[in-house]
Amino acid sequence: MTPAPRAIAVVKLSALGDVVHATPVVEALADAIPGARITWVVERRQAPLLRDHPRLHRVVTVDTHAWRHARTPRALLAVARTLNGLRRELRASRFDVALDLQGLVKSGVVVAATGARLRIGFAAGACREPLAALFTNRRVTPPSSARHVVEQCLALLQPLGVAPPQPPAFRVPTAEAAEQRVEDFFGASGLKARDRLVVLNPGAGKPVKRWPVSRFVELGRWLADERAARVLVLWGPGEEAAARAIAEAPGAVLAPATDIDDMVAVVRRASVVVAADTGPLHVAAAVGTPCVGLYGPTSAARNGPYGAIHRTVSAADGRMTSITVASVAAAVCEALGA
Repeated sequence: MTPAPRAIAVVKLSALGDVVHATPVVEALADAIPGARITWVVERRQAPLLRDHPRLHRVVTVDTHAWRHARTPRALLAVARTLNGLRRELRASRFDVALDLQGLVKSGVVVAATGARLRIGFAAGACREPLAALFTNRRVTPPSSARHVVEQCLALLQPLGVAPPQPPAFRVPTAEAAEQRVEDFFGASGLKARDRLVVLNPGAGKPVKRWPVSRFVELGRWLADERAARVLVLWGPGEEAAARAIAEAPGAVLAPATDIDDMVAVVRRASVVVAADTGPLHVAAAVGTPCVGLYGPTSAARNGPYGAIHRTVSAADGRMTSITVASVAAAVCEALGA
């Protein structure tokens, strides 16, 4: 009988929503293999989401952005030293198993650097970058029933004899300092726990995934006028101008600048979160807040907020501009139960 692995490396580097989608893997591993030391390797920018996670033994951070943008001999030498140091750090943990949940060449390089005897990843046809399969020695093709990326990640547990949990469990740790900051902001802004609070997040990583600001403005006004909702506009780097335009609507409030911990505290307090396919949407779904996801070029079936309490509105032609305010308003009402 093969002994249970003692040390497991989980590699899911980015982005924020992708990291959220992979967290049920950690829960499943910790439940099925008690005592295993689970380490997550993640991009530095996303690491706060995993800080103090009770099922993780350790979080190792990397900065692949710096790797990709190294051009000069000095920068390339620095990257080589960083990779060598990472390799030594990972080898010291003596991993029995490493899981590549991303299917990219960069995640494959990290998985190989662990030195794990068993390196599990997606088969080439299921990888976003097929060459990533060269770095693993046990390759899995998710079943056709695994439509969502959460289910596809959980399919990689099959070689370990771990059945996908039903339903998958998400866990996002609470940062007490951030909870207090957001509580203070809510108090100063007149937002109360009993309010019907709709959080609008207009940003997205790519312009083609963003719903027009004018539609968010119209939605915010309708929610305040017709559903007596309070509207809070959440924003990230480079999104403040759009957020301010939306927050000018009567009854709307502009959120302060937030880090990941603050953003988690904000979406925990929402009645509904409305956003495109972006990190805050998936964080909100993971903490159990009903969501309305807006989908154009990406697939709601694969990338939608995971769980039955959520709603999605998809553009048949793949264009965010084809999504109407009326269709989003109807989905918000469903999510509110109004």
